[in-house]
Amino acid sequence: MKKGTSRQLSRKQLAELKSLAELPDDAIDTSDAPELLDWSGAKRGLFYRPVKQQLTLRLDADVVAWFKKHTTADEGYQTRINRALREYVQGEARRGRRASQG
Repeated sequence: MKKGTSRQLSRKQLAELKSLAELPDDAIDTSDAPELLDWSGAKRGLFYRPVKQQLTLRLDADVVAWFKKHTTADEGYQTRINRALREYVQGEARRGRRASQG
């Protein structure tokens, strides 16, 4: 999925942003955005998206077929392969830390 390009801000928008930036904090009305004190429902890294790198990779046909067969409507086979590889790498990293501590 390609990211859309941002539009340039108009002179009016730029002037408004400049005037807001010059205001002291106590002059800014935040009554419509109350302070959030309870973060218990927050999810860390929810909007984090790692940088992807396109590459050509040769995999056994039966492995690719398995991932394609187990594809869901909201997650493609390449995403599942990436997740499986990430879980493997993270497991190896944990195993490596335990070995170096022991």
